[in-house]
Amino acid sequence: MQKLKPQFPIIALIKQAMVEDVGSGDITTQAIISSTQKAKAIVLAKENGIIAGLAIAREVFRQIDGKIKFISKVKDGTMVEKGEIIANLVGPARGILSGERVALNFLQRLSGIATLTNQFVKKIKGARVKILDTRKTTPGLRALEKYAVKMGGGGNHRMGLYDAILIKDNHIKIAGGIEKAVKAVRAKKADKAIEIEAKSISEVKQAIKLQVDRILLDNMNIKTLRDAVKLCIIAGIKTEASGGINLNNVGVIARCGVDSISIGALTHSAKALDISLKIN
Repeated sequence: MQKLKPQFPIIALIKQAMVEDVGSGDITTQAIISSTQKAKAIVLAKENGIIAGLAIAREVFRQIDGKIKFISKVKDGTMVEKGEIIANLVGPARGILSGERVALNFLQRLSGIATLTNQFVKKIKGARVKILDTRKTTPGLRALEKYAVKMGGGGNHRMGLYDAILIKDNHIKIAGGIEKAVKAVRAKKADKAIEIEAKSISEVKQAIKLQVDRILLDNMNIKTLRDAVKLCIIAGIKTEASGGINLNNVGVIARCGVDSISIGALTHSAKALDISLKIN
């Protein structure tokens, strides 16, 4: 698994998920299964998709019982087909049953994001444009969900408010205009590249005049988008399309010449990939 930032509390997150699900104990499993019973299980893909989150699933079982062996049969970023075995498990039956749902919740969620991202990536094949995620992520799961986007072939926009400048419409309104907002940033964060949101050709022209580094072209129709991109190319400014983007129109948007396309749906609307755990 690609390394997450050191500050990302993966173990704490898993433990919190286990407390939420198992709480004081899995009373059904404890009533039926003895503490010495062993079991074998498979993790099975029930539909085609891109896998992401295997290391998280493995860690869930390690946290619940270190004697459980989780053996991956594929790597994150792999396309699997319906009926394909993703992993094998061997170990204490109680631990396998009690960790099943939390492990699958992570694996299904992240694999769903990777799969949806890959669908967008395939739609723009051949275009010189990058599919990016946004900050529209599940609270507490951002690092994992952005990792899943990368496993699907996409890229990450800023991780949070702390690592990149993006002047949005509400910043502009409060500042009193595009020029005032840009000047305020340059006065206090001169070392940072500036990206600014523009909703019209007029706003694009203002941003170009101020020589910003990147312009986010928000919710523009195709004609306006093409016109805006032409102006930015002449000015040597990078462009990003965003807003109202789906699998039906992403190909057309990509051919407008933008450098990147950011899509909130990658993380806020991805359907969980259907994956199950079966005892052998």
